[in-house]
Amino acid sequence: MAYIDLRSDTVTQPTPAMRQAMAQAPVGDDVFGDDPSINRLQDRVAEWLGKEAALFVPSGSMSNQIGVRLHCGPGDEFICESGCHIYNYEQGAFAQLSGVVARCVDGDFGVLRPEQIHGLIRPFNDHLVQTRLICLENTHNRGGGRIQPLENVAAICQWARANSLRTHLDGARLFNAVVATGVSAAEWSHHFDTVSVCFSKGLGAPVGSALAGPRDLIQLARRHRKLFGGAMRQGGVLAAAADYALDHHVDRLSEDHANARRLADVIRDIDGLALNPPQVDTNIVIFRLNPTLGPAVDLTTRLKSMGVLMLATGQDLIRAVTHLDVNAEQIDRAGSILRAAVEESRAGHARTPPLETVEW
Repeated sequence: MAYIDLRSDTVTQPTPAMRQAMAQAPVGDDVFGDDPSINRLQDRVAEWLGKEAALFVPSGSMSNQIGVRLHCGPGDEFICESGCHIYNYEQGAFAQLSGVVARCVDGDFGVLRPEQIHGLIRPFNDHLVQTRLICLENTHNRGGGRIQPLENVAAICQWARANSLRTHLDGARLFNAVVATGVSAAEWSHHFDTVSVCFSKGLGAPVGSALAGPRDLIQLARRHRKLFGGAMRQGGVLAAAADYALDHHVDRLSEDHANARRLADVIRDIDGLALNPPQVDTNIVIFRLNPTLGPAVDLTTRLKSMGVLMLATGQDLIRAVTHLDVNAEQIDRAGSILRAAVEESRAGHARTPPLETVEW
């Protein structure tokens, strides 16, 4: 069965033209700094983000963890939003690898207000960890692709600088924010000391992320990359895919955003489903199920049997992510299948006899 795969924007396949670019990429040993394709990509990313230098790494998790390690030492603390990727989906690597702890603040679907972090810096005391860093995520995955308001970003980072804190941006889907707002990558990035961007999500490359920042920090980041096992040899074949994506797959992110809104319109019209959050900023749609429809994993199982893949992210939450391998016609088809699957679930649960009430 050919599935309409909406589990993530990481499931994309390299396009034929991207594969050709990979096959033709000049390569060298990047550990010696000899890979021209990687060097070109790093220079280009640094320029796009308005930073002095950048480093190509295998994954977004590694890029984020190098970023945390650059700014924090063992026994230090960073502030982050409680639903962020660094805290939830990287195995607590900041603690395992770098001896750092996290202080989480609940945002509004991932969005932090500046006043929420005021007063969170720990005083110097032998009993306390030292607050060193604040991390933001833009766009916010668990927040349903929410875009951090630029004025919030500026105010938070200004507060951090005024209080001698470093700043790191998990910009795995930063280019989605760029396309949705018209604010350049450099404008988003200049508020932060270090910025991570990912090529294997909305941009559709098979592998890779980059960390950008001041030249001295990126030189140190190379050392941390080696420690984490991320130093690559002839990695130019991967860098060429990312380079191609920057040329051809950034502006088209607007199509993914339109398709996400198209799917969201269907979900709003299905009894028993509710968008969570109600608005769709970019390419991620998260919706909640009424308890009468049963657990989310049951609905995703039903959807799979009907040809659509979505991801259950909680007992009653499902995520759908649009990307370059799914067009508007497929989105319409997925919406029709979702409607039918919900009706089948509703009918199935209606036929289930209620459990006997037991008094203890």
